[in-house]
Amino acid sequence: MDERSLVELLRRDSGSRGLVLGIGDDCAVYRPKPGEDLVFTSDLLIEDVHFTSELFRPEAIGHKALAVSLSDIAAMGAVPKFALLSLGVPASCGEKWMRSFFRGFHKLARRYDTTLAGGDLSRSDKIVCDVTVCGAVRSGKALRRDGARPGDSIFVSGRLGRAWQRHQKPEPRIKLARKIAGRATSCMDLSDGLSLDLHRLCLASGVAAELDRVPARRGATPELALHGGEDYELLFTLPPRKAAPAGTIRIGRMVEGEPGAVKLLGAPLAPGGYDHFRRSGSRH
Repeated sequence: MDERSLVELLRRDSGSRGLVLGIGDDCAVYRPKPGEDLVFTSDLLIEDVHFTSELFRPEAIGHKALAVSLSDIAAMGAVPKFALLSLGVPASCGEKWMRSFFRGFHKLARRYDTTLAGGDLSRSDKIVCDVTVCGAVRSGKALRRDGARPGDSIFVSGRLGRAWQRHQKPEPRIKLARKIAGRATSCMDLSDGLSLDLHRLCLASGVAAELDRVPARRGATPELALHGGEDYELLFTLPPRKAAPAGTIRIGRMVEGEPGAVKLLGAPLAPGGYDHFRRSGSRH
């Protein structure tokens, strides 16, 4: 399969929902509705950093490449509209690999009505995926990290400490995000570990946090639930006495104090989690 044939296949399979112009031109054209703010995110997935080909099937790589960006869109309380994909693959990734990769990508894209609008294809020494997603939210209503206030309750959308299936095929919390849009005072997705991501949210909001519990998935250690990362659950805050959606879990509250400081059961909790530039190695 040459590049032209692959582009024709993608144009046929991607459709053009919501686009004025999709795959096949120099740029895609999208026309937002009045009263919408557009939100954009971009995420890299790199072989031997975020996954290994020995453990991840091509379909799972395609799924995850889109899912991590959709998780960011969810954290803003937005609805995904379209995606751009730049993909570099070695020569060993033939037609069967490419079809499987895009099967995983498109299956998730269809579930959340996200159109693949374009991107770029190239040869590379390793598999590299760069996915940009555009979402839309009602003007002025995007969820942000900087709105938490002392007294707000802290919630997560599910138990933490990634299970292997969830690590391979994370599920973005798009539907839940729509329920808390306009109600939550702050929100972000948990991609680098609760201890680090909560520290970041507290810094952005200028508050401290006190945790009462860390809900771990079955089989997950407390260390993994706190610092493991790649959960892709939502971390959000609600004002006191504001009801939370069913299935979400209250884990603590925001308090006055040194911005970014977090305590767990009264003891200081240092930010752990995953930081690409703090240490070497992969996260898979």
